[in-house]
Amino acid sequence: MRIMISFLKLIRWKNLFLIALSQILVKYALIEPFGVVNFTLNTFTFCLLVTATLLIAAAGYIINDIFDIETDTINKPTKVIVGRKISEKLAFSAYVTFTSIGVILGFYVSNLINQNTLSSIFVIVSVLLYLYAVQLKRTILVGNIIISILVASSVLIVGVFDLFPAITVKNQVTQSTFFFIIIDYALFAFLINLLREIIKDIQDINGDHKANMITLPIAIGVDRTLKIVFFISCLPIMAVIYYIVIYLYNYNLAVGYFLLFLLGPLLYFSLKLLKPVSNKDLVSLSSLLKIIMFFGVLSLLLYPFIIKP
Repeated sequence: MRIMISFLKLIRWKNLFLIALSQILVKYALIEPFGVVNFTLNTFTFCLLVTATLLIAAAGYIINDIFDIETDTINKPTKVIVGRKISEKLAFSAYVTFTSIGVILGFYVSNLINQNTLSSIFVIVSVLLYLYAVQLKRTILVGNIIISILVASSVLIVGVFDLFPAITVKNQVTQSTFFFIIIDYALFAFLINLLREIIKDIQDINGDHKANMITLPIAIGVDRTLKIVFFISCLPIMAVIYYIVIYLYNYNLAVGYFLLFLLGPLLYFSLKLLKPVSNKDLVSLSSLLKIIMFFGVLSLLLYPFIIKP
């Protein structure tokens, strides 16, 4: 039982749940309910796509922890799993297994919908996750941006597999409209995750410095990094305000939700950065970003009330 719990922590089951939830809501709360778009994935192929995504994501978390043993021992010694609760050999075997099955399932889904070229996505993502763990995260901002792009792609991939193959001349406008909504959510996920990655770099500055990593706070200092985080945090705030004013102003329920669960927490996050922050504050801010991401995903449930067939 202890090994199972440790393994669930290793693969970040909460993060995997959020990925699965976002994909399920994109499919069943945005794409399918209105009967105005043509889609490609049936229940079986969609489940295969979600499974492939989760396996590759889990593999990414595992390989990252394998290469992070040294820094994690300094930054969060009580939370180190690989080498203590799970052997490095077992963790690497799980990484290889998850990656292999994920890529195979990706090829299978692509073949089932007659879009073989899309299978390359799973290979590219797997390679990037490995490179991130080995080298990219050691380079200023590159690793942060790459991992945030991959998080965004877990949302975007549903539209790519479900909408693109069903595009025709007649439905191109409708298909594109829904795909652009998915892009909006992917961009939001990118920005929120980028903020969280940089906050985590500030938290981990001691261990990262000892491991000769060149993260943003190591390169320019914590104070300047926090100013950059503040600037980036203004982008999702402006995006949410724009979304409310342009698309949602006639829908009181949606406006109230976005104000209370997205804009309010984002404003609190940004204003908190204007004052000196402790390590405890950083932990709280990182958790707040997770909560914002969760409510951002849940906002997809509003679309059946917004979009009329």
